[in-house]
Amino acid sequence: GFHLSGTVTEPATATEPEMTYKVAISFDRCKITSVTCGCGNKDIFYCAHVVALSLYRIRKPDQVKLRLPISETLFQMNRDQLQKFVQYLITAHHTEVLPTAQKLADEILSSNSEINQVHGAPDPTAGASIDDENCWHLDEEQVREQVKLFLSQGGYYGSGKQLNSMFAKVREMLRMRDSNGARMLTLITEQFMADPRLSLWRQQGTGITEKCRQLWDELGALWVCVVLNPHCKLEEKSCWLRQLRKWGEMDVCPLEDGNYGNELPNITNALTQSSSHSQDSLARPRRTVFTRAIEGCDLHWQDSHLQRIISSDFYVSPSYQREGESLLFNSQGQPLWLEHVPTACARVDALRSHGYPREALRLTVAIINTLRLQQQRQLEIYKHQKKDLLQRGATTITNLEGWVGHPLNPIGCLFLTLTEACRLEEENCLEISDAGDSKPPVYQHVPVVTGSQDSGESYLSLALEVALMGMGQQRVMPEGLYAQDKVCRNEEQIIARLQDLELDPVLVQTLRKQCILLLEGGPFSGLGEVIHRESVPMHTFAKYLFSALLPHDADLAYKLALRAMRLPVLETTAPSGDVTHPHHLVSVVPSRYPRWFTLGHLESQQCELASTMLTAAKGDMLRLRTVLEAIQKNIHSSSLIFKLAQDAFKIATPADSNSDTTLLNVALELGLQVMRMTLSTLNWRRREMVRWLVTCATEVGVRALVSILQSWYSLFTPTEATSIVAATVMSHNTILRLSLDYPQREELASCARTLALQCAMKDPQNCALSALTLCEKDHIAFETAYQIVIDAASTGMTYTQLFTIARYMEHRGYPLRAFKLASLAMTHLNLAYNQDTHPAINDVLWACALSHSLGKNELAAIIPLVVKSVHCATVLSDILRRCTMTAPGLAGIPGRRNSGKLMSTDKAPLRQLLDATISAYINTTHSRLTHISPRHYGEFIEFLSKARETFLLAQDGHIQFAQFIDNLKQIYKGKKKLMLLVRERFG
Repeated sequence: GFHLSGTVTEPATATEPEMTYKVAISFDRCKITSVTCGCGNKDIFYCAHVVALSLYRIRKPDQVKLRLPISETLFQMNRDQLQKFVQYLITAHHTEVLPTAQKLADEILSSNSEINQVHGAPDPTAGASIDDENCWHLDEEQVREQVKLFLSQGGYYGSGKQLNSMFAKVREMLRMRDSNGARMLTLITEQFMADPRLSLWRQQGTGITEKCRQLWDELGALWVCVVLNPHCKLEEKSCWLRQLRKWGEMDVCPLEDGNYGNELPNITNALTQSSSHSQDSLARPRRTVFTRAIEGCDLHWQDSHLQRIISSDFYVSPSYQREGESLLFNSQGQPLWLEHVPTACARVDALRSHGYPREALRLTVAIINTLRLQQQRQLEIYKHQKKDLLQRGATTITNLEGWVGHPLNPIGCLFLTLTEACRLEEENCLEISDAGDSKPPVYQHVPVVTGSQDSGESYLSLALEVALMGMGQQRVMPEGLYAQDKVCRNEEQIIARLQDLELDPVLVQTLRKQCILLLEGGPFSGLGEVIHRESVPMHTFAKYLFSALLPHDADLAYKLALRAMRLPVLETTAPSGDVTHPHHLVSVVPSRYPRWFTLGHLESQQCELASTMLTAAKGDMLRLRTVLEAIQKNIHSSSLIFKLAQDAFKIATPADSNSDTTLLNVALELGLQVMRMTLSTLNWRRREMVRWLVTCATEVGVRALVSILQSWYSLFTPTEATSIVAATVMSHNTILRLSLDYPQREELASCARTLALQCAMKDPQNCALSALTLCEKDHIAFETAYQIVIDAASTGMTYTQLFTIARYMEHRGYPLRAFKLASLAMTHLNLAYNQDTHPAINDVLWACALSHSLGKNELAAIIPLVVKSVHCATVLSDILRRCTMTAPGLAGIPGRRNSGKLMSTDKAPLRQLLDATISAYINTTHSRLTHISPRHYGEFIEFLSKARETFLLAQDGHIQFAQFIDNLKQIYKGKKKLMLLVRERFG
């Protein structure tokens, strides 16, 4: 039949009653061409009721009654039966059908109506004619709506996932050779092009967001697949080409490299020419995400050699030919396909996508044979040039286009084609949990079918080989953040797939062979001896190779990883031979390269590789040495070297067993390098680094500590050396940790004292106190440190530093030295009349108390200094009060006689202090009155009361104070209210 109708009942649930839906489905040549269902659900996919009815028809064909097309049945009826049929039909559906029936009746009875111009009548149950187009039913409106909705969510709520599943749906349609695939892709693309964000991004000159970029990439790649359909009609292709050109010409169309053309920072003109082969950006034609598909429209499948490759496993050269006789076959007679690699791989992808897996596999084998041949030839060419290239230390890059990170993902495509042929399909592989954590695929070796002698190769070993070739290809870092980011992403994807392979002896052999080729390889290999300054680093790849090879061939693993450690773009100067690239002569910020946007990521990958090697080399002195040298030579970032040092330390000191000395020494050496690198540059982690280094040296042992103390000046600032390094080394914890005997302790202490004195000489301001503390137990060293402080006191030190050291001296039982330092500190100090909360006030009071306790002479010596430095009346009166309360000389210094008498304010030295205090009160009063406001009047009266107390300490104090008040009344008589208050209080 051509039409299926039925009712579908959905059983009742806890919340919903039982529902019945009417469903009608039209067919044509085993395809569903249209559906209607009473549920009214709209989606790209059929509703459950349509699916249920279809499955019922497939599984229980004998339960479904087959009928002739309705036109046949009507033909058998006479006039009465026809009238009866029509009237019953109208009665059964009179609400829906009556208006239509009336209209049709009118038209049939009118002789010149349109309906009467055509013979016969339509029959929906009879199917289409043989020439009609037939394709699956696709609800176009629904596709548009869904894409629009997902795009409007801008990558949130899993909309990116949803769009990717729509792309997967397109691929599935192509594989089933359903002509709707291209139609659906067109609808999706139209919505993508109508995304309002495109013009916004373009106006702002910002790049498209990362998630969106990846979707656009997939869109571009899908179009390449569509236009490369080996069995599409010419008119279809020209129709697609028109569409693609139309989209590509729109100014909002995203560009292939992810930029809107001009937002890359152009530092200098020289830097735009990333390498000799890329012309100026203006001269380059505009390449959009559709450009490759447009170019793909020019490709065809008519080549007879290509046709033979894909149509037979046994296509070989007519008779074995010697090398060079033909470009169509290799020396074993296997066919080659010499097309540009990404283009050839796009053909493979198209074959795979359009449901031709065998053909895709055959073409893949031909491509790999070609790559092998090229690898061999390049190796031979390199052998001739090797001497010259090594002398110049430079090379040009032959591969203008990297295969990893390429828009068409050629390596990924070949790898997938080959591994799919080797997949062991498990029974329950369809049951993937919602989280999407499907089990890694299981592969088996499937022998390669060839016409020549049995090669003993499997598709799985070819997959590994081609992945290694592609990843190891030397290529220039592409331009622009997006393209560079894509290189990293693509590399990670390929490695993740490689890690799914179980390395059996066959694969290990492939791995070793390819690694040796990559190491010997000349300019075609990123692991060759000489590489271009701007070639993409191999760290991530080498880390995979190292871990994979290590159990099977450790020497090769290390050789490879050490070779890959380099990052030539960060070497400060270009090799002398390489002057073809003008930007090498431009001095950029030292050892940073502005065109490399992913440099930070690449450096961290370099660090990861080093860390992997360090971990593996634990306990092997020789290997650790070479790894250490590679790190010191190639890693230029101090924070990364610090991270490596910390990693090495962690691995070397496991909690549950003894430390590994060799690795500990490596950690220490790296730590020392970091200290030297960051000594003269500002680094916010510096304190943490210094503390860590001391911990590490302590773990290594007493010799390491002696060594860092002795060479402190090349590693630490004087402050760090005294306050962190020496202090930690001399701490009780360190001595316990190392369980040192007496001579060892003495040796350490002596080194620490020497360091302390050197630091105090170099930076007395910041190191003097630490130096004194470190030298406490050694009389001579302590005296020397004290002398350094005295010498520096007049020039290099502040009163705060001197007071701090003076207090320390008093605390250690050196009151006279404390007094001397306090006196020196006083000469640096200046306290103005209004600084009555100055932080140094406590120090001044302490210094006066100290002098007072030492005796009359010391007090007499300090008072002139106080008078000279302190102009704040309240501070001076406080000192005065304290000095008159007790007799001086109570410090009890042996051999001193204490008079025990209170001192008079009339005689020296207190007389001088009293006079100074009174004059300070007078000056302060005048200063305060010039800018006084009424709300401070009360406060001012209190201040005058304080002043009076001080005046009264002098013999004629009350007369002096009365004169002072009279003076104020005269000078400030304009301030009537204030003077009224003064009179009330003081007469």
